[in-house]
Amino acid sequence: MIQRIPHCSHWGAYTILVEDGRIAGVEPLAMDPAPSDIIHSVAEWAKPDRRVLRPMIREGWLARREGSDRQGRGRERFVAVPWDEALDLVAAEIARVADTHGNASIFAGSYGWTSCGRFHHASSLLKRMLNLAGGYTGHVDTYSIAAGPVILRHVLGDDRACGGQANTLDNIAENTETLVVFGAMSPRTAQSEAGGIGAHYLEGYLRRIAERGVRVIHVSPLRDDLPGWVGAQWWPIRPNTDTALMLGLAGEIVAAGRQDDGFLARCTSGSDEFLAYLRGDADGQRKDAAWASGITGLPAEQIRALALRLVDSRSMLAVSWALQRAHHGEQPFWAALGLAAVAGQIGLPGGGVGYGYGSLGGVGAPFSIGKSPGMSQGAKPIDSFIPVARISDMLLNPGAAFTYQGETRHYPDTRLVYWAGGNPFHHHQDLNRLSQAWTRPETIIVQDPMWTATARRADIVLPASTSIERNDLAGNKRCDLILAMRQAIAPLGQSRSDFDIFDALAGRLGVGPAFNEGRDEMGWIRHLYDESRAHALRAHGFSMPDFDTFWERGHAPVPVQRDHVYLAGFRQDPAGNALDTESGRIVLGSKTLARLGHDDCLAHPAWLPPAEWLGKAGRDELHLISHQPQGRLHSQLETGAASMGGKRHGREQLRLNPADAQSRGINDGATVRLWNARGACLATACISTDTAPGVAVLPTGAWFTPAGDGPELSGNPNVLTLDIGTSAFGQGCSAHTCLIRVAPHAGDNRDPMRTYQSQLAEMLPHPEETP
Repeated sequence: MIQRIPHCSHWGAYTILVEDGRIAGVEPLAMDPAPSDIIHSVAEWAKPDRRVLRPMIREGWLARREGSDRQGRGRERFVAVPWDEALDLVAAEIARVADTHGNASIFAGSYGWTSCGRFHHASSLLKRMLNLAGGYTGHVDTYSIAAGPVILRHVLGDDRACGGQANTLDNIAENTETLVVFGAMSPRTAQSEAGGIGAHYLEGYLRRIAERGVRVIHVSPLRDDLPGWVGAQWWPIRPNTDTALMLGLAGEIVAAGRQDDGFLARCTSGSDEFLAYLRGDADGQRKDAAWASGITGLPAEQIRALALRLVDSRSMLAVSWALQRAHHGEQPFWAALGLAAVAGQIGLPGGGVGYGYGSLGGVGAPFSIGKSPGMSQGAKPIDSFIPVARISDMLLNPGAAFTYQGETRHYPDTRLVYWAGGNPFHHHQDLNRLSQAWTRPETIIVQDPMWTATARRADIVLPASTSIERNDLAGNKRCDLILAMRQAIAPLGQSRSDFDIFDALAGRLGVGPAFNEGRDEMGWIRHLYDESRAHALRAHGFSMPDFDTFWERGHAPVPVQRDHVYLAGFRQDPAGNALDTESGRIVLGSKTLARLGHDDCLAHPAWLPPAEWLGKAGRDELHLISHQPQGRLHSQLETGAASMGGKRHGREQLRLNPADAQSRGINDGATVRLWNARGACLATACISTDTAPGVAVLPTGAWFTPAGDGPELSGNPNVLTLDIGTSAFGQGCSAHTCLIRVAPHAGDNRDPMRTYQSQLAEMLPHPEETP
């Protein structure tokens, strides 16, 4: 008999079909108009091949604890131990480091996407436990988006415009006349959403935009960052030069005397300084179409024509999150705001600027105005954090100063790293540098379902169950449903749920009752749902079904905001709806940034050449873009059918323009070597006219598989990417600022997946050694 189990993951809601305790199939949520194929890969979680099946301790650490040879991480064998012994060791390490060095020396990195569940959220549960035990050093912002929200918090007062609360896409689809897409607006990236997604709406909005005949300009090095059927005009810009295009467009509007002086005077501060920069008053360089053309590689006449169209029609600027994952990544977000302000379109239906449409599935969709379910991390007893992408800097430079949002802080002396449900050896840049930094802490604990590259480099590994082996619920501010995640199969091996692991540790640390509040798994799930249900009724008069009905049905609607126009009230009454900025208005010239004097984040939007770009590339260098793949999210489910469909010969595919491939003697399907001063990896060549000349594309998420002194085998782009902050102000990830060389490779062609499995097998105990 087949059981039908409702469930949800980051890439969608679905029903798992279970027969005799095994997954027999997966069906998408019936109300989802564009379900993701990734849902059919979840059966991979039930396979033991890469699963952590029992608690493990690195042999050298077990013998010498904090005095062990840390170079043994990733090479030494593991020893299997009983759960009680592993939990005792973890609790003792937390207590030792806190007592000896202080709680700031505990880094709870735990940035990851292991599950969309709001209860068994590994990162939140870890931080809840550590807050009760005295605190920890955490991180702020994300690898996906850091520089963008930092600058928007300063110039708009908050980061709602890049978190899904700019103009909603239903409003754009019905009112916009000219849509300029900077970067991507793609169903590929819209497959996924933090906290889960019920229905995928982006494709429907794009079809309505095409149906209405909206003039769409697509500014990207990759033509397929927007579906071809939208009918957009493709502008194949040089990577990392969007800021120059935005400033050139704004400069053309100003040169023509077409700027909206009334809007600038009423709704912005510092606009005189910004306009002076566009005119070139200080540097003698007008920021106009000819200037922008020389930087971006786009025709000047096209830029001039678009500038006038932006003021002659209802225009919307859609800026992808990807643009701010680059050196000086604050600038395209700020420059787009400046362009929209000069055009006077902000606060109008279908007009203005928004960030991240399609970067996640819920950005731009009608957004929840209810209370999203989620576990509280509790009060933070200490104030210690780093920007998320500065992990290697922290580990390599204890005590060193860093700046962030105008503050000067210092990196802690990190002795213990506890990572739950994540994989920095996927997310982080310059993995060879991270490998060096990873040898600095005394102890590294990893809690995860999978033997990721990070778990392999741990001292203590705790086996967590996957979401299909426990009960949970999904939902977030960018989803119009709360979704049940019912357990489908029994936990594999000795794996335990994240809550059970942290509850056991909290008990050993003397904070058990405060951690669990007397609730078990289903008690917490019911409690979190009932909190959201009560808030919906109290705040919005919106009735949600009772818990038992929700749990049986598998989903429940939440109150949402549709047809939203960002800053409409502010435009109408700037004084009565003042922004939380230094002036109460949109900041185009910043007194704060002028005082700080950062040379990499000026007091107004500006073109600042990045550390690596095609404007200063060597004759044979290409600009590498590392984006999300079609068939998986990050490094999850890499061996699933959807992910494998994007690989060739077991490796990731490197997309190249035909001219770049021909000049290097590279044939489609050939193995190629990519390298720069930071590292090297292998990939399989894919020749594509959808890729601009001078640009190479390698998706993220291949499992990091170094092989001695040779190139990384699987095609992981983060062996090549640049590990520097976007600026002294934002300190975001600069992954898209990366030059490489590429050549045919006739050397080591070992299968990376078999190699990974073989390397792992050498580190694990034989079955007879298992207690």
